[in-house]
Formats: sequence, structure tokens, C-alpha cells
Amino acid sequence: MNIAKYIDHTNLKSYATKEDIIKLCEEAKKYGFYAVCVNPYRVKLAKEHLKGTDIKVASVIGFPLGATPTEVKVFEAKKALENGADELDMVINIGALKDKDYEYVKKDIEDVVKVAHENGAIVKVIIETCYLTEEEKEIACKLAVEAGADFVKTSTGFGTGGATIEDVKLMRKIVGEKVGVKAAGGIRTYKQAIEMIRAGANRIGTSSGVKIVEGARNE
Repeated sequence: MNIAKYIDHTNLKSYATKEDIIKLCEEAKKYGFYAVCVNPYRVKLAKEHLKGTDIKVASVIGFPLGATPTEVKVFEAKKALENGADELDMVINIGALKDKDYEYVKKDIEDVVKVAHENGAIVKVIIETCYLTEEEKEIACKLAVEAGADFVKTSTGFGTGGATIEDVKLMRKIVGEKVGVKAAGGIRTYKQAIEMIRAGANRIGTSSGVKIVEGARNE
């Protein structure tokens, strides 16, 4: 297994500098990661530094709280796509989900999916599992699938908890085989990454990509 091809090499720190993002891209090229994941402001820079490679640029929408209005998420998505993003990781409106306003949650996702798909990009829907009950996790996954999302994703990495084996298994069970599952949040070792993949994840979001690949070489 080429573990690098599962990894979205990530730097979403608010204080990440230009040099930090260039370093992220250089590491992605060196290790052959599937994608880099950066804040919208850094998409253009990442795209420039990955020119001529097959490494994707992912960016985040409504991040990390998910509580911006749909119109704002759509605008943010459009700007990220204009600047070269290939993938968008959007945060659901968690409060609306807890209010049981499922129509809003679904349309929120649908509107971002629409603009992404029109531009040949994919959408990963972050459900932020640490704040949800089992029932809410299931509902969030079903809404994401109904809205046409390409992936569901466990966490932002900025909440009170990250990816767990149990959540990945549940998400895979709910979305079936046609929709991807991205495990993110707190995955720092090769062993953890492999466990997530065995549980059903087909993408890993981590800022520890280099450590994980180096760990694979030592297995």
C-alpha cells in the first residue's frame, strides 16, 4: 500500500506563513501525497508551487465552525475554485443540524456541491463528529449523500475531538461504497492511518504526513 496516496497533507493554521505553505507543497512533491489542504487565502500560492504535478489542491469552506450563511460559503467556494482549488472541504451548519433543520443543512451542502461540480471539483463534507450524537452522525451523512457530496469527513481538527475508528466505520456503513470517507483530526502515526483505512477511510487528512510516510518505511 502506498500510504502517501491516501494523504491530504494539511496546514490550516491561522498563522501559517507563505514559507510554511511552500514547505508543505515541497513535502507533497517529495513524498507524493494525494493533495495539500490549505486555507482559501493560500490556494493560489499552493497551485503555483504544485504546477506540473498531479497533486491536488484542497481548500476549506465555512471553516472551522460551519456557521456562515450558505451564500457566504458559495462565494468562498467560487473564489477558491477561481484560484485553482480542485477539492473543497466544507463544514456543515452544525447548529442547524442540532435544530433538526435538515432542509437547510442539505441545501447548504447542495449549493456548494453545485458550484464545485460545475467547475470539475469535488466536495468533502465535514460533519464534526465530536459534537454529534450517533443519530446526528447518521443523519448528517445521509444528508451529505442526498446533497451530492463526494466525501464525508470526520472532523476539522479544530473541535474537541478528532477521527475515531468507530466514527469511520459508522460513516462508511451509512454512505456505502460510492461516497468517500475522509478521516481527519489527530491522526499522527502510520499505525493510526492504517487503522483508519482498514475501518473504511479512503482519504486521510493530517499535518503529520511526513511522519506517517517515514513510519511506513520503518515498518
